[in-house]
Amino acid sequence: MRIIGLTGGIASGKSTVSNLFKSHGIPIVDADVVAREALKKGSGGWKKVVAAFGEEILLDNGEVNRPKLGQIVFADPDKRQFLNRLLAPYISSGIFWEVLKLWLKGYKVIVLDIPLLFEAKMDRFTKPIIVVWVDPETQIQRLLARDKSSEEDGRNRVNAQMLLDVKRSKADIVIDNTGSLDDLNEQFQKVLVRVTGPLTWYEFWLSRQGVLITLASLTSGVILCMKSFNNNSS
Repeated sequence: MRIIGLTGGIASGKSTVSNLFKSHGIPIVDADVVAREALKKGSGGWKKVVAAFGEEILLDNGEVNRPKLGQIVFADPDKRQFLNRLLAPYISSGIFWEVLKLWLKGYKVIVLDIPLLFEAKMDRFTKPIIVVWVDPETQIQRLLARDKSSEEDGRNRVNAQMLLDVKRSKADIVIDNTGSLDDLNEQFQKVLVRVTGPLTWYEFWLSRQGVLITLASLTSGVILCMKSFNNNSS
């Protein structure tokens, strides 16, 4: 099984690339979706976050007010790291179960869409790693246009993340998204060809088909050994 790591920064265009993979039939495990599940009312993550940050972060229906929580943690690095530590076990286990379900369905190539891929040390489980990159000023301008937030809030959000230049240095594949959507599509098509090529032997033996072949071979070997033993005994 080939597990592709996809990451970037806020307003870098990572979600657009993720949707392009999805449109080509490649399943996505989206860490943001998993994180939302981890914060659903009544969940273990929800209880820990409410206990740590207080009920003032809740909406009238009891769900977490994510924008309000975001403003709190993006303005304070210590609180942000604390929140990440609280939710990390729930998000990691959620991602694991999503990958397992796709493995059981027989998918050979999947994409892990994880904003904090490097920060959460999830990069060790993915190959290749794709980083969607833009220059800092383009990132800021796109964020302000998208969220209609203040420049101070926008810069706080960008500065709260690992610099895209640092992520780019850790990547196997870099998609430069400073240009047009057509430019992005052109780059994506080349990346798609590269990441959907034949599996390596290691990747194949980790796939469901590879495991089933291994189990079948082991079972056959055991049966043959037992037959040989029985024949020699008689």
